[in-house]
Amino acid sequence: QVQLVESGGGLVQAGGSLRLSCVASGGGFSSRNMGWFRQAPGKEREFVAAISWIGNTYYLDSVKGRFTISRDNAKNTVFLQMNSLKPEDTAVYYCASDVGLTKYSDYRYRGQGTQVTVSS
Repeated sequence: QVQLVESGGGLVQAGGSLRLSCVASGGGFSSRNMGWFRQAPGKEREFVAAISWIGNTYYLDSVKGRFTISRDNAKNTVFLQMNSLKPEDTAVYYCASDVGLTKYSDYRYRGQGTQVTVSS
């Protein structure tokens, strides 16, 4: 059974940076796509970034140039480096793993989420 555990969330001022991590257990990490999604209060969950098993990356337009997704297959970990954070980036961020890319419903495996709060 694949399990995903996110970490790295917190409270940061606008313009600051955070680095989210998601550690996967259960095997098969290097052959799966990995994605980050977020959900703000009162809003639907949205795609943020994804990295395919061969390293292709995909981003939500509003985070391009600010966020970077990467993976370390030796450590079964995917990262989301978030720079120049804005208050509108405030949300619970979720990690996901499987064949999906930009659609949350295409991912079988999902983490519990980590809170990111950006103050103005």
